[in-house]
Amino acid sequence: MSTVGAGPVVAEAHIPEHAPDLYGQRLLSDYSADLHSIDDAAIDAFHSLGYLAVQRVFSEAEVASACAAIDDLIAGKAPAFRGVQREAGNGAGAERPVRKLMHFVDHDARLTALAHHAGLGALMQRLMGDTPELFQDMALLKGPGGREKPWHQDSAYFDLALGTAVIGIWIALDEAALDNGCMHILPGTHRQGPAEHFKVRDWQICDSAVQTELDVAVPLPPGGCLIWHGMLHHGSPTNRSTKMRRALQFHYRPTSSTRVSTDERMQHFGGDVRGATC
Repeated sequence: MSTVGAGPVVAEAHIPEHAPDLYGQRLLSDYSADLHSIDDAAIDAFHSLGYLAVQRVFSEAEVASACAAIDDLIAGKAPAFRGVQREAGNGAGAERPVRKLMHFVDHDARLTALAHHAGLGALMQRLMGDTPELFQDMALLKGPGGREKPWHQDSAYFDLALGTAVIGIWIALDEAALDNGCMHILPGTHRQGPAEHFKVRDWQICDSAVQTELDVAVPLPPGGCLIWHGMLHHGSPTNRSTKMRRALQFHYRPTSSTRVSTDERMQHFGGDVRGATC
């Protein structure tokens, strides 16, 4: 497993809050029950709308195992693992809540098993028309007060040729709801091409360019998944509840995909590079 580039890093101190109306209350209603229920019509809908939402992919036992693996990695039980990132704040680093784990699949067999789930692999094959290759793995921990991940396109982060069929999978480990930062999507926006991204609260689409009228929230139970195209506009708001919202996120690319330079990627997605303003 290897990563393929990254977006510009934004300093984490004093990150401003997002506007309340940047994320709506409209809920997604079209879910597949499980992987077995994803038929050709659902595949066609993915290509048209840019996403699939599945109520149940992983069992309670698999979810519990993944949560235990995350706890073990944070606790330092895999000495070679160095992928812990903490929330923004002014306190000592070790006192701040963990926001993200990265590059863990080589460090814990429980998480490796989920990333290489046979059913998801077969679905990726159907969606891509090619053999999928895992190239990024993250655990996203949004505790009470955990900050927003602003609207963005995942392909804006990866040094891959424009048009590469990147697919992201977001796996809920806790209930993901409106109040604790579930995912929000703008259906169909994957067909609009690259959007300008800027360094604001993160590497993101400018707030004024977000098509909020399309916004649909995607609540998920533990073990449920959101699967989306790398060009789909999506984000998640601040956790305003007292509940934890943990998730795993994996990105896959076709094995036939080709890399490009960061400069070439930024010519498509880098608002500042292209002379745009936010």
